[in-house]
This record gives sequence, C-alpha cells and structure tokens, in this order.
Amino acid sequence: MNGRYVRGLRVVVVLVVVGYVGRELARQWRAFAALPATIAVNWSLVVASGIVVLASYTVLIWTWQHTVRAWGDRLGFLDGARIWFVSNLGRYVPGKVWQIGAMGVLSQRAGVSPVAAVGSSLVVSLVNVLAGVAVAAACGAGTLDAPAWAVPLTATLVVGVVIAPWMLPPMARLFSRVMGRPIAEPRLPHSAVWTAALGCAAAWLLYGAAFHLLQVALLGPSGNLLRSTAAFTGSYIAGFLFLLAPGGIGVREVVLQQLLERFGIATGADAWLLALASRGWLTVLEIIPGLLFLAFAPRTGTPPPRSTP
Repeated sequence: MNGRYVRGLRVVVVLVVVGYVGRELARQWRAFAALPATIAVNWSLVVASGIVVLASYTVLIWTWQHTVRAWGDRLGFLDGARIWFVSNLGRYVPGKVWQIGAMGVLSQRAGVSPVAAVGSSLVVSLVNVLAGVAVAAACGAGTLDAPAWAVPLTATLVVGVVIAPWMLPPMARLFSRVMGRPIAEPRLPHSAVWTAALGCAAAWLLYGAAFHLLQVALLGPSGNLLRSTAAFTGSYIAGFLFLLAPGGIGVREVVLQQLLERFGIATGADAWLLALASRGWLTVLEIIPGLLFLAFAPRTGTPPPRSTP
C-alpha cells in the first residue's frame, strides 16, 4: 500500500476519532455541569486513579503478548502497546469487530503471522468478557444485597473460563462468518488460555480499584471496593456487549448509575456525576495514548521479518 495513502488515511482516522470523542465529551461535560451536586475534587486521588488504569492497560498488553507467544510469534512490548492502543480506537466506531480487526491488521504489519494476529485478538476478547462478568458477579456476590443468582452465576462463569480452550474453535468459526474472512481455528495450549483469563481478571480488579479511587476523589468515602468493582465492571461489560453503541457510550453510564444506586454507593445526582466523570476520565486515558501512537507511528514500509520462536 502506498505510504502517502496510508499516512493520509491515518490523519483522517485521527480527525474522525478526535471529532467524535470531542463531541461526546462536550455533551457529557454539559450534562456534568448541569448536575446540582456540589463536590470538592481530591486531585491526588484522581491522578492515582489514572495510574492504576494505566497499570491495568499494562497487564492487558502483557496478557495479549503472552497469547501471541503461545502461537509461536514474538512481539516487543512497545510494538504491542502501540498496536493495542491504536486498535482500541476502533471501539469508538459502531460494531466491536473493528477493534479486533484493527489489532489483527496492525499485528500482521509488525511481522506477526495472520493466524497469531487474529487468533490472539479473538482469544483475549472472548476471555476478557468471561473474566469481566466473573469478576463482576464475584464482587457483587460479596455484597449484602446480592441477588440469589450471583453465586451460581460466578461458579458458572469460572467453569466457562476453565472450558474456554474447547470453546475457541466454534467461536472462531462464528467470528469468521461475521467478518466474512477465513480464520484458522485456534489451537492453543490450555495453560495459555487460563493464563490469559488470570491476566484479564487482574486487569478488571485494577479497573475496579481505579474506579473506587475516582469515586472517593469525587464523593468522599462511600461504598466499598467490592461494590465499586462490581458496579464498574458490570456496566463496562454491558456497554461492550451492546454492539451499536461506540465505546458503550450511553449504555455504560445508564447501567453504572443503576448499579451505583443498587449497591448503595451513590444516588440521584451523585450517581450520575460519578458515571459521567468516570466516562470522561477513562475516555481521556484510552484515547490520548492511541492518538499519540497513531500520530507518531513510524513510516509504513515492508513489515519486518517474522521472528522465530
């Protein structure tokens, strides 16, 4: 592909993403400013929250790299971070397949085989959803007002993670039909899938801790870490699974507001304030690294030769 064309397309993508996200952030800021709640922000905790979010990103990137290695390929951490953050911008386009597709294409350009590129993206996406729902259910089951089905749901999801290696081939066939392109069925060591599940679960717990820090920074001590993690993770997964909402915008906020009230963390204006602030803060932390990597990406050319295991 012509290098000038690729650079032009990159600029267009940056402008589209910046325009869309800027519009959404402006809309949410107006809603945020209209809320009657009065807050005194603890900015040191906000910064700490951001650091924990970046730590969760690091865990997810490592988890994906480990899955790529299980296919016999190699990917440096910096290349992995660039691919992960840039492909993450695809979440802000309707339809979650864009993110997975972009990760596969960028991985191939970095010298990773097509099977490892698309397969690892698919594996991590599937396992991440399973681990996220399991974390939300487990943390919710630890609360006093947890529904009766929380414990059996947690057990079912843990079993789902254990049997994930056997679920991947049919999932790959389904994804192949959705994408309209052939995808080799993943044949990974079971330990690689289970390691990915542990990494994704750890990342969700870090996400929950970051949200709890932001919650305390805005509203003061309220709720507890388990309830905060259950509310945030549950709303994030709900937004992710709603394919028509770019980045889960709208869906995540509504679900989070309802869960915050259910778990007694915040009510009314405070719940909406926390939901909107969480969206704005996470959007900044997701978008800025991706745009920086995209804007300062190395010139495209012949992909480097694939490394041997």
